[in-house]
Amino acid sequence: MRKRRNHDAGFKARVALEAVKGERTVSELAGEYGVHPTMIHQWKKALLDGAADIFERGGKKPSTEVDEETVRSLHAKIGELAVANDFLSRKLKPWTGK
Repeated sequence: MRKRRNHDAGFKARVALEAVKGERTVSELAGEYGVHPTMIHQWKKALLDGAADIFERGGKKPSTEVDEETVRSLHAKIGELAVANDFLSRKLKPWTGK
C-alpha cells in the first residue's frame, strides 16, 4: 500500500491550470505528474470555483486588525483562567496523588 502524498498549493495550481488549458488530456497529465485523474478533476474544479474570489477581493487577503481593548480584555481573561487553573490543580492534588 502506498503512503498518501500531500502536494503543495503551487503544484496543485500548476496541474489544474494545465488541465484548464486543455492542451493535454487529464489522463496524460495524471501520468506525467503521478497523480490520480480524479485529483486533477478536483483541483481543476476548485480552481474554477475559486477564481472569481480573486477578483472580488482585489487579489488581497482581508486584513485582520484587532483593537487594543480586545487584546487587553483577552489578556485579562487568560490571567484569570491561569489563576483558576493553578488554584484547582493545588486543591485536587490530595485526590490525584500527584
